[in-house]
Amino acid sequence: MPKMKSHRGACKRFKATASGKIKHERMNGSHNLEKKNRKRSRRLHQATILDSAKEKQIRRMILA
Repeated sequence: MPKMKSHRGACKRFKATASGKIKHERMNGSHNLEKKNRKRSRRLHQATILDSAKEKQIRRMILA
C-alpha cells in the first residue's frame, strides 16, 4: 500500500505547536473589516488553538 500523503490544504491552514497542540487562524478576519468594530477585528487576527473535537482528524491530515 502506498504512503499516506498529507493534505496540502490543511498543512497551509494548521500548524502543530511544540507542545503538540494544533494552531489555526480565525475566520472572517481578511476582508470587510470596515464593518467590524476594532475590538472584533483585532481578536480575529489572533491565532487560536483547535478544539479537541476536531484535533484528531486534523492531526491525521497534516502529519500523515
